[in-house]
Amino acid sequence: MSDQIKFIVDSLNKEPFKKNYNLITFDSLGPMQLLQVLNDVLAEIDPKQDVDIREEMPEQTAKRMLNLLGILKYKPPGNATDMSTFRQGLVIGSKPVIYPVLHWLLQRSNELKKRAYLARFLIKLDVPSEFLQDETVADTNKQYEELMEAFKTLHKECEQLKTSGFSTAEIRRDISAMEEEKDQLMKRVERLKKRVETVQNHQRMLKIARQLRVEKEREEFLAQQKQEQKNQLFHAVQRLQRVQNQLKSMRHAAADAKPESLMKRLEEEIKFNSYMVTEKFPKELESKKKELHFLQKVVSEPAMGQSDLLELESKVNEVNTEINQLIEKKMMRNEPIEGKLSLYRQQASIISRKKEAKAEELQETKEKLASLEREVSVKTNQTREFDGAEVLKGDEPGAVEYVDAKWPPAASLCGTVTHVTLAVPFPG
Repeated sequence: MSDQIKFIVDSLNKEPFKKNYNLITFDSLGPMQLLQVLNDVLAEIDPKQDVDIREEMPEQTAKRMLNLLGILKYKPPGNATDMSTFRQGLVIGSKPVIYPVLHWLLQRSNELKKRAYLARFLIKLDVPSEFLQDETVADTNKQYEELMEAFKTLHKECEQLKTSGFSTAEIRRDISAMEEEKDQLMKRVERLKKRVETVQNHQRMLKIARQLRVEKEREEFLAQQKQEQKNQLFHAVQRLQRVQNQLKSMRHAAADAKPESLMKRLEEEIKFNSYMVTEKFPKELESKKKELHFLQKVVSEPAMGQSDLLELESKVNEVNTEINQLIEKKMMRNEPIEGKLSLYRQQASIISRKKEAKAEELQETKEKLASLEREVSVKTNQTREFDGAEVLKGDEPGAVEYVDAKWPPAASLCGTVTHVTLAVPFPG
């Protein structure tokens, strides 16, 4: 307690309090004087607390101080029963209650000033739900929350700028350098103006130069617009190819439209989709959630130094050592039932991995099939450059027939082919 009082007296004798106390005079202060000292310290942290406690009721003083101490996250020692003792001691100005508060406040005054400043803007007002039914109140509350979020963002940026290493002297030097550069540019512009004024028809030439600059800017804008339209055309062609591939697959399915084959194909598709939905995708989603939770946990923690990394590395080594010891103990026991279970687990794991591999292989095969169908579509479009009409035969899936097409197209060759069948194999 003597060290605590000595620290309080030394802090009160310094700036900004300048109380000029010693241990005897401070310990001889009455309850009202001690409460006034506590109020002065709180007023240094939050200027709104700068009042004369003789002008307000003791209950109001205690309520005001307790509210600020709660915002500053002061935790009195003891349990819930001691909280009532703490409140009573604060009302009557008890030394065993006020001394620890003063010691805690004076130890971290700079940190508490920042916390009290932020509390004025970040403590959310509790608006009753029945009031939020009014549109005006709801809109005002929404604007209030948006402004609070904007304040958080701006305060973070301000703190980052304060700690970024930029000093006012450097900023002033940069400003002076830019002003000098601006003066030099202004002088250069004046010299160029004087040189231009001696040229005949300089006003007309300046007007033409302005028009040239405007046209160049317009050219850049049109080039950008042209590129955007090209991208849109490319995406439209891709969509058209996808739709054509779907149409072609539907035609093939219609050509082989037996009920048994359709049912078998649908059953296989349902089984594959059920496996993807019930087993594969949930596992991937769960792993992604775990990874996201781990990353959020890493981001929320403060920055780690080299000592923290070394400590974590030592903990990881200790845990790995314990795991190896447990594995050795388990192998020494060599329980037969556990061995059988491990064998079954291993077989189940192998089957599960094979199943996942086959599912991925099937997915890759489907993607390859779609790619081949797109290639076939491109080749078909290229063959349409000839004067033939495309006809799909039902008995020969994938055959493309060209009727009354001149073959070959070279003018030096003669002859006319009236019926040519070009077999283009479709994948699958």
